[in-house]
Parts: sequence; structure tokens; C-alpha cells
Amino acid sequence: MNPDLEPVLAYSYSEPLLESPPDMEIWGRSIDRSYQDLGDRHQLHQLLQDCRTRPGAYVLVRQLAELGDSVSDVSDRLSELEALHIHLIVLDEKMGSEEWLKRSDLLKLLQVLQNSQHSQILRRGHARNRIKALPPPGKAPYGYRRGKDRYALDRSTAPIVKDFFEHFLLYGSLRGSVRYLQKKYSKKISVSTGKRWLTSTVYRGDLVYHNGDVVQDTHTPILSRDEAAQIDRLIRRNRRMPPRAASAPRSLSGLVICGTCQSPMKVSRVTTPRRKQEYLYLRPVACLGSAEHSPIHPELSKNSELSKNAELSKNAEFKNKCKKLSKCKAIAYAQILDCTIQQICRELPLAVAGMTMPDMEGIKQGIMAQVTAKQAIIEQLPELVTNGILDRETADLRLYKLRTEMATLQAQLARLPPISLKAIAQAVSIPQFWLDLSESERRFYFREFIQQIQILRQGEAWQVKLVFIF
Repeated sequence: MNPDLEPVLAYSYSEPLLESPPDMEIWGRSIDRSYQDLGDRHQLHQLLQDCRTRPGAYVLVRQLAELGDSVSDVSDRLSELEALHIHLIVLDEKMGSEEWLKRSDLLKLLQVLQNSQHSQILRRGHARNRIKALPPPGKAPYGYRRGKDRYALDRSTAPIVKDFFEHFLLYGSLRGSVRYLQKKYSKKISVSTGKRWLTSTVYRGDLVYHNGDVVQDTHTPILSRDEAAQIDRLIRRNRRMPPRAASAPRSLSGLVICGTCQSPMKVSRVTTPRRKQEYLYLRPVACLGSAEHSPIHPELSKNSELSKNAELSKNAEFKNKCKKLSKCKAIAYAQILDCTIQQICRELPLAVAGMTMPDMEGIKQGIMAQVTAKQAIIEQLPELVTNGILDRETADLRLYKLRTEMATLQAQLARLPPISLKAIAQAVSIPQFWLDLSESERRFYFREFIQQIQILRQGEAWQVKLVFIF
């Protein structure tokens, strides 16, 4: 028979909990009639009924598993199609992308079909649990235990996780917090595990599933929303810093760079023998020297990046030239700190005033209005079920989608700055504000506004230039 002359029918089955109906373009040819089932197989029975009046038709399916929920169901459907002389084409099977399948071919695909059916049952069960906001299968995260329908706090381990978060919020050091756990609680975890704890939605009272959907407020959180937003800000900010400088105790660590040799400057501590007093200096990490700290050496000016300087330093002739050049001198830490505070108090309000800032308050109100609207729909669902407008399964599916959409909106809200930048710029423009802070607190605020502190040298004199993040 010629498939161009015989009618071509297409059938697809979709589990509404797992997927959406396929597009007609997947068949790759013109279809005389399409049959689609969602969750049941009423259209499959209609297809078989129509085939009784149209013998010799071609039926396209994506997989054999779509013809029934079990191997016996699929076998019965194949028997009916054979009896009606209907030609079945299975697109996703190796042996039949364009071949007719008879009942004898079923033996070759039996194992594949059984695996597919078993996988479908598991996925359907997981999807039902997901819609009910039940925890995913597997062991509960550290700090929790599995309850009847949700995670419950483990009283013996939850305080350890809480202490880990508090230490990170205080010092901003992932490795330091990992060492802190091992020293205080003898709890040894890897740095990668600690990073997963910091970004895990479970400790924030939410559940995330393998498809990426997040459902909020499913169990008792260990980390509050404000603390979680602060941790996210610290992680994003630390990505801009060198690994060791991200958690350094001094507030200027990782921010200062020498404008002459373009080398980052590190904090060096100098002590006097038999005395407790110490002196702090900022000195270049990899200075190759400059001619009296005036115009940069020609070869250095062409290769200001450290990586290029390192390559040039391998050359013996270049090394000899560098020996004749004087190194950039260290500068007292307190002097640079004092100049930085004066500079930020003077320049930050002016820089912020010249910016075109979006209306953060309006953006927040818009997001909150969307959250409120979705919450109102959620409150109406029980009444719709009671009145018979929605069945329970449809209402649960709608509730799940609304909760995931609300989680997305809440995540957008958490990424916004907590208050107006103009308001905070006025508050921090007073020198006494900075002087009253501890080094760790000052480090936090510096990194909120400053991307880089450049030391511009003119002979023995120098001045500070601030490069703001915005």
C-alpha cells in the first residue's frame, strides 16, 4: 500500500503531571487527523473506532508505551490494530521509525517497553508527591529528619547548621566556617558541601525538585529570609574578590591596587622584638619596579597586566632591567584607611546623586502585588472544589503552579537591594560612622560600594582614587 494514498492518523498520550501535549510538527509529515489524550485514553478508543471504518490507514505514535499503562494493555492494542489491518509506525523506536510493526515485533521491544512503563509509574508517583509538596525521595538533608509529610528539624544537628550560617554571616569566610565546624563540633565537611549548605533552598524552608521547581514554606526553616538574602549577597560579592582576600580580617584586603605597577596590594604585619605593638602596611604583591615612580617603564607600560609581566620576567634581559628599577614602596595601612574613609564620605553622595536610579520601591510594590494576587487565587481553590467547578487533582495541580510562581517572585524580591541606595549613601557619608565600625563591619560596607581602591603615586607622594561598583 502507498502511504501517500492512505489516510495518516497520529496518536499521542501525555501525562499532565509530567509534560504538555506535543506540537503537531513532531510528526514530520502532514496528518489527516490527530488524536491526543491527557491522563486518560478516551481518544485512543475513538481512534480504534474510526479505524474500523478506514482500513489500511497508517497510525503514527511516538512510543509503544503510549498505547497503554501495562505491557498487556499495549499487546491488546497491537492485536486490535493488526486485526483491523492498520499499519503502526513508531517514531522513537530503533526498529520502526519507518517500518510497520506486527505483533511478532513486540518480543524484541518487550524489555524496552517494560522499562519505559516502570519509569513512567515512578515518574507519575514522584509528580503526585511533588504537587502535594512532599519531600523528594532520599535521605533528609543534614539538620533535618524525615517526618510523615515534611522535613522536621533534627534537634541534635540543626544547631550545628545554624551555627555554620551565623559564622559565615559574621566573617564571610566559607573555608573559615568549615574549619569552625570541625574545631567546635568535630563535624568535618568539605568546602563544596559548605557551599551547597549556603545555597540550599531546604535550609530556607523550601523544597526544590529535579525539574528546578521551587515550592516555598514547606517545612520549618533553619535560615530566615533576611539571613538567606544576606548570604546570597555575600556570595555574589565574594566572587569578585581573590579567594584569600574574600574573608581576610582587614577591611581593605582585596580592594587596593597600586596604580603604578598595577599590582594588587596585600596587608603586611610588622612587629617589634619583645614588644606587643604591631604595624600594618600595604605593599604590592608582584611589583616589577618603576623608574622613580614617575612615568612607567616603556616595557612595563605595554604589559601592565600581571600575567604579561610574568611572561616578560622569564626573559633574562628584562630581569636585569627590572633590577635597576626601584620597587613601589609600602604605605602605612592606617593612612590609606583614613584617606579611603574621607574619600568615600566626599565622593559617594555625589556619585549616587548623578546616577539614574530605578524606582526600587515601585518595583517591590509591583512584585508584592503579583504575590498577593496569586495568594488570593490560592484561597479561592477550596471553594471551587467544593462547588464542583474543579476536581481535586486539577486544583492540586493549579495550587502547585501558583506556589512555584510565587517562589519565583519571592526570589526576584530577595535579589533587590534592601533599601534605597540614595538613602544609605547619605547615612554613610559621615566619617564617624566608619570609625565606629569594627574591621569586619567596615569590610562589609566597603565591599558594598567600592570595586577598587587605586593608589596613584607621584614621586614620594600618593593619593587615593576610588572606583565604585555602580
